[in-house]
Amino acid sequence: MNKTIDYYNQNATAYTNSTLDVEFALIQDRFLALLPEGAYILDFGCGSGRDTKYFLGKGYRVEAIDGSEELCKIASQNTGIEVRQCLFEDFTAEDEKYDGIWACSSILHLPKTSLLPVMKTLVQVVKKGGYLYTSFKYGEFEGERHGRHFTFFTEDSFCEFAKDIDGIEIVDMWTAADVRPGRENEQWLNIIARRKQ
Repeated sequence: MNKTIDYYNQNATAYTNSTLDVEFALIQDRFLALLPEGAYILDFGCGSGRDTKYFLGKGYRVEAIDGSEELCKIASQNTGIEVRQCLFEDFTAEDEKYDGIWACSSILHLPKTSLLPVMKTLVQVVKKGGYLYTSFKYGEFEGERHGRHFTFFTEDSFCEFAKDIDGIEIVDMWTAADVRPGRENEQWLNIIARRKQ
């Protein structure tokens, strides 16, 4: 994981330039439609702060974290809130703190052995009846590419993986093309899960 963090620290400006202004409202709004007005959202792996900024602009309360110190600095500037540097595996919060958790293109950098306990933590800190959005590159690959670790999923492999996570139900799952220019051929698996009441 440290190699992945190093990648983002070294490429923080370039990564921000390629993601900050990407139009993502279709998926952002699909998630927000499930949450109460003024909901408390955790942006788990906020990157450049694009989504945190969008949620704040819509009147939501947002807490944002990222593993990369350099991206935290950039995201803090872009959002006007303090973004906390924290590795996903080290994250803790009080139980049932958030109405929704947004983990967009972030926890895919964890190997499955680390991803499972992190997902279990996220389920604990979202309120009962609350929602968790996450996304993974589509496929069956797990390993290193371009200096970063990736875990891919298909619908079937994620459903199999999620069997080991108590207390959630998958309420929506769909594939979509990458929204970044020139990356349209890359497919993503989008998942919205709900913590059971």
